[in-house]
Amino acid sequence: MLVAFGTVRATTVIPPSFDELVTQAELIFQGTVTDVRSEWVGEGGQRHIVSYVTLKVEDQIKGNPGATYTVRLLGGTVGDQTMEVSDSPKFKIGDRDILFVEHNGTQFIPLVGIMHGRFRVVRDDTTGTEIVKSDKGEKVTDLAQLGKEKHAAEANSANAADAGRAGQALGAASFKSAIRARLNRNAP
Repeated sequence: MLVAFGTVRATTVIPPSFDELVTQAELIFQGTVTDVRSEWVGEGGQRHIVSYVTLKVEDQIKGNPGATYTVRLLGGTVGDQTMEVSDSPKFKIGDRDILFVEHNGTQFIPLVGIMHGRFRVVRDDTTGTEIVKSDKGEKVTDLAQLGKEKHAAEANSANAADAGRAGQALGAASFKSAIRARLNRNAP
């Protein structure tokens, strides 16, 4: 008997801090999505859909993902059957991302903090520079605010001494430099 899948409800995810993202990740890299495919795996009651997202690696930051890397995620669409995990990142060909990967192949969403382990790299329409956004499309403006409640981040931004800088998106190069600096503090 085939059961139609809907949305799988996950437990609440506590957003990781910047330090937690960097230290928990086994791999950190920037890449471009070149392929997304989904298939049925398992048998009987264990049968489910998984998606394989392949990225061309453009910048290795932590670990060695190789020239290409494939992330295995629970959920996807095969034919007219869809299995969706609530708050799971949705990838499409051409997406440019910085990923914080952990337990690929064994964890249902192998990103640190599920959607919090994906940062989108997009071109800012105003400045033309590459900036970093969260999986949900919100500009990343302050690494110290990652993992903190949204209302606390808004309060800190409102009280910032440099009101002109508050809300300015962090550039992709600056974001990656901050990751490398954090990794160097842990180096022997």
